[in-house]
Amino acid sequence: MQSVLKYGLVLLLWRAVAIQAATTVTNIAAGEYHSLLIKSDGSLWVMGDNSDGQLGDGTFNNTNRPEQIVSSSVIAVAGGFAHSLFGKSDGSLWGMGYNYAGQLGDGTFNNTNQPEQIVSSGVVAAAGGDTSFSLFVKSDGSLWAMGYNGYGQLGDDTFNNTNRPEQIVLGGVVAIAARYSHSLFLKSDGSLWAVGDNYDGELGDGTLNNTNQPEQIVPNGVVAIAAGTRDSLFVKSDGSLWAMGFNNAGQLGDGTLNNTNRPEQIVPGGVVAIAAGSRHSLFLKSDGSLWAMGYNGYGQLGDGTLNNTNRPEQIIPSGVAAIAAGFYYSLFLKSDGSLWGMGDDSYGQLGDRFAPTSPGSLVPEQILPRPQPLLNETISSGTNLRITANCQFGGKFYLLASTNLIQPLSQWTPLLTNSIRERGSNNFSVMLGNAVNAGVGQRFYILQSQ
Repeated sequence: MQSVLKYGLVLLLWRAVAIQAATTVTNIAAGEYHSLLIKSDGSLWVMGDNSDGQLGDGTFNNTNRPEQIVSSSVIAVAGGFAHSLFGKSDGSLWGMGYNYAGQLGDGTFNNTNQPEQIVSSGVVAAAGGDTSFSLFVKSDGSLWAMGYNGYGQLGDDTFNNTNRPEQIVLGGVVAIAARYSHSLFLKSDGSLWAVGDNYDGELGDGTLNNTNQPEQIVPNGVVAIAAGTRDSLFVKSDGSLWAMGFNNAGQLGDGTLNNTNRPEQIVPGGVVAIAAGSRHSLFLKSDGSLWAMGYNGYGQLGDGTLNNTNRPEQIIPSGVAAIAAGFYYSLFLKSDGSLWGMGDDSYGQLGDRFAPTSPGSLVPEQILPRPQPLLNETISSGTNLRITANCQFGGKFYLLASTNLIQPLSQWTPLLTNSIRERGSNNFSVMLGNAVNAGVGQRFYILQSQ
C-alpha cells in the first residue's frame, strides 16, 4: 500500500485519504459520540448521538445506521463534542449542532439541527474541540477560531468566548488539531505550535501552565498532529511518533502510566497517520498496519479484550488507509473503501444498525458495505433451535431472522439474543429456546464481521 500521508502535502488539504476509484467511503471523522463519513460521490453521512442536532438531519433523534445529510460536494468533515463541521468543494464551511459558546461561528448562541453555512469560501481545513470550540484554516494559510475560550485555546491572547470567526495567525498554517481544551497547529516550515489547557503537559513546553497565545513547541520536521483529551501526538518527517501529556491509561504508549510535559519518542519510524481519542491513541504505519494503545474499557482498541495497554499493539496487519478516534470508540477505513469500527456504541455511533450497546464491539466490525450472510438454515420446529458455524476470522456475530428474503439486510429483525462473541478460528454454537413464534420454515442467517 502506498503511504496514506504524503509528507508535507496532505496536511494542507481537506482530503486526507486517496483510495481506489470505485470505493464506498473516502473520509471519516469522529466526534464525542457521533460519526461522520463522506462517500466517493461527495455525499455526507452521519450516525450516533443527535441530542443537540449535531447530525444535521432536522431532528434530535439518535440513529444507529448511516444517514445521508448532504447529497454531493462534501470533501471534509470534523466532529466536536456535540457539533459538526464540514467543507464543500467550493471552499465553504458549514456547521450544525451545539452552539452554546458560539462554536458554530454564526454570530449566535443558538443550536441548529440543520447544516448552516458559516464561511462562504476559501476554507481548506477545520477541527472541532470537545469544550465547544472550532478552528479552521483558509487557503492563504491563516488560522481562525471561534467558541469557548476558557483555557485560552482560541489563541487570541484573551480568555473570552467569541461567536464569530476570529483570525489568530496571519499565514503559514497547514494543519490543525483540537480535542478537549487545547489546540495544535502546524506551519509550512514543519514547526509545531500549541495553545490552551496544559494541566497535564499536553502542550509539551516543559511546564504545566496554560497559555492563550500560540507557543512554538518543535521548530521543524513535524508532518502530522493529533490532539486527544489532555494529550498530544505528532509525527516527524522520518516517520517517528512522539507524544506528550496525560498518560493514566497508557495512551502515550511509552510503557508507563506517567504524564510527560515534553515530547517523548514512542515509535522510531514508519508512522504515517495518527488519531487521538479520550485516553486512547491510534496510529497507522506505511505498511497499512493499524496500531493502538491506551484505555480500552469499551473495546475501542479492537484487540478482543477490555484491557488497557501502555505499549503500541498491532490490531490489523495491513490494508488500513485512514483512522479516526471518538470518545470511547474508533473508526478506520481500509484501502478498498470499507468502513470499520470498534468500541462504545451506546449512541449508535458505530452505525452497525443494531441496538446500541456499551461496551460495543471488542473487535473491528465492518460497517460499510454491510457484511453478507455466511450461513442459513431452515428449521423444522419453532423451539430449541441450535445453529453451529465456523468462526472464519474472529469477530462479532449477529443472528438475524427474515420471513421475506427480498428484504434488505437493514430491515431484518434482530432476535433478542442477537449477539454472539467469538474470536479466533473456533467453532461456536448457540441454542435459542422458543426462538420463533412465526411457525415452521422461517430462515435464519448469521452475519459475521471481521
